[in-house]
Amino acid sequence: MTKKERVTFVIKTLKKLYPTIPIPLDHKDPYTLLIAVLLSAQCTDVRVNQITPILFAKADNPFDMVKMSVEQIKEIIRPCGLSPMKSKGIHGLSHILIDKYNGKVPQSFEALEELPAVGHKTASVVMSQAFGFPAFPVDTHIHRLMYRWNLTNGKNVVQTERDAKRLFPEEVWNDLHLQIIWYGREYSPARGWNLDDDIITKTIGRKLVINEYYKKNPVNI
Repeated sequence: MTKKERVTFVIKTLKKLYPTIPIPLDHKDPYTLLIAVLLSAQCTDVRVNQITPILFAKADNPFDMVKMSVEQIKEIIRPCGLSPMKSKGIHGLSHILIDKYNGKVPQSFEALEELPAVGHKTASVVMSQAFGFPAFPVDTHIHRLMYRWNLTNGKNVVQTERDAKRLFPEEVWNDLHLQIIWYGREYSPARGWNLDDDIITKTIGRKLVINEYYKKNPVNI
């Protein structure tokens, strides 16, 4: 297959598997999404979805969040990991949203990335899922699959995002990045991977990846 044919195959296969696409992190508005995405750094979405109801019961908006201390926030979000940094970020960005944006989450990449503890990936998720702006946030699943599918060189997430935006039409970015995440979890995980279940990698995957898989799993040959 040519690269263009591989791209088309990915889009069609994922659209068939995921005609409707749930957003992995539970939220009710841009602010709660922003906090949930921030918490998801080096933490599973399942764990975040267990913790955010506890946090949001006390503060689901920046005005209530700043009434809590950093220490109180840290105690609640501790199970998500990196709680000292994340609690300071949540408290700090909530102050900025009140002081600079009347308590609203700004709708620009630049403004979001200026907030404490908010990087490019977090900003991209919020812009995409909260506001509908075309974005292609790259997490570990997307980074892994883009490499397995021979659509990027796998050097870093910055290069993977650049390649994804170059290869896939902009109108599918917001759906596609979520579809790839769900596919990675269900069919092409980092651990416990069964290539026979992974139709996309089996069809278009990088030969090196497939050969390495069969070396480790000779019973499947």
